Amino acid sequence: MSDGALRDAVAPLAPLAGEAWAVGGGVRDALLGRAVADLDVAVAGDAAAAAARLARAHGAGRLPFAVDLTPLQGPDLEADLARRDLTVNAIAVPAPADGGREPPRPVDPHGGLRDLDARRLRLVSPEAFRTDPVRLLRLPRLAAQLGFSVDPEAASRARADAAGLWRAPGERLADELLRIAALPRPDRAFALMDELRVLDALAPELGACRGLDQSPYHHRDVLGHTLEVVEHAAALAADPEPVFRSQAPRVAEALGRPLADGLTAGQALALPGLLHDMAKPATRAVTPQGRVTFMGHDRLGADMADALMRRLRVSTRLREFVVACVRMHLPLGFLVHRQPLSLRQIDRYLRATAPWEVEIIVLSAADRLATRGPRTSESAIRRHLVLAREVMAVHFRLADRGPVRPPVPGDALAAELGRRPGPWLGELLEALREEQVVGAVRTRDDALRFAREWARR
Repeated sequence: MSDGALRDAVAPLAPLAGEAWAVGGGVRDALLGRAVADLDVAVAGDAAAAAARLARAHGAGRLPFAVDLTPLQGPDLEADLARRDLTVNAIAVPAPADGGREPPRPVDPHGGLRDLDARRLRLVSPEAFRTDPVRLLRLPRLAAQLGFSVDPEAASRARADAAGLWRAPGERLADELLRIAALPRPDRAFALMDELRVLDALAPELGACRGLDQSPYHHRDVLGHTLEVVEHAAALAADPEPVFRSQAPRVAEALGRPLADGLTAGQALALPGLLHDMAKPATRAVTPQGRVTFMGHDRLGADMADALMRRLRVSTRLREFVVACVRMHLPLGFLVHRQPLSLRQIDRYLRATAPWEVEIIVLSAADRLATRGPRTSESAIRRHLVLAREVMAVHFRLADRGPVRPPVPGDALAAELGRRPGPWLGELLEALREEQVVGAVRTRDDALRFAREWARR
């Protein structure tokens, strides 16, 4: 336990001595010696007045972390702590009356300090999940984040109460799910969600993936494969070099950019990684020759992912990202069998995956790395990864060239062809752009000649 970190965390609360207690995850993290990003403070009385007093004492922006002040939940501190989820989150430390010079004295009515020592997550109350179903996601998230075990009774209660998950608002469930996606190893939290049957409650399609066998090219069932894809996607986001080599710095830069809802692009890949094969149970078939197929699982899976993201009420940008990744996770693998590829073929693939080219290529590589059945050769895996690297290099090369502008503006093309502008013009400009990319059109005359031929066709 880190008394020093805890003393530093609560010292700024000295102006509230006698009426406030630091509680929750900030206290837990300080006791574990982890960085404290924010501190929850329970106040006996007017929380707004306490916040104003704290602000006057420290001035704007001088606190080392965010502080959230709320009234006690119940008549006293004991009642407040009894309403919390886990014992390690039900430890309170009073605002210091001595300015933080003396060692803090935690208030621990539920044995949270013992559980911290044992690195164990235990419920404060058997009713914790029924009181707030969001805790069904918080439990596996904290277990993966802290490296803690789950108390057997907590696991049993989670399985019993998992069916009530969606009694919580979608946006609150999304908040925990996005926190899981941001973990260094989100697959560990998803695996625990599976053990607790919370994954089934979140999306029954994922539960149906458990035990669903695949072709001999796979070494695990659909759900096991899915969790491996999430693991590989997180590993590639953390270090793209093993697959993308010289392109790795630019891949890392792209995946490190903010995408939506507080996630970077690399972190957000955990979501399509989890959902990319969710339609396999619905599309599984066996040919007369005994071959297992999942025809159309990419398209149906995109629709299923879209419905889940809407139910979770994530941002439009994140939803569109997840849906596009699920829909487009297969084409790069198909292109492996058509090598060598022309620049035109690569450009068409990149246009189809825009604006998520980098992320979808990384997801495809993660999918390939997680497919190692008895019929899969190492050379087949290498060919896929080599192609992923080559396509990534073309993407960056085209990006460096900047936007491709037509030698002749669209309205001038329409006038030359004697046609009124309409949807056809967009199709022509896209076809013209492709000819420019591959070097077949360079001048105004080239463009007009191509446009006339295109119109005739």
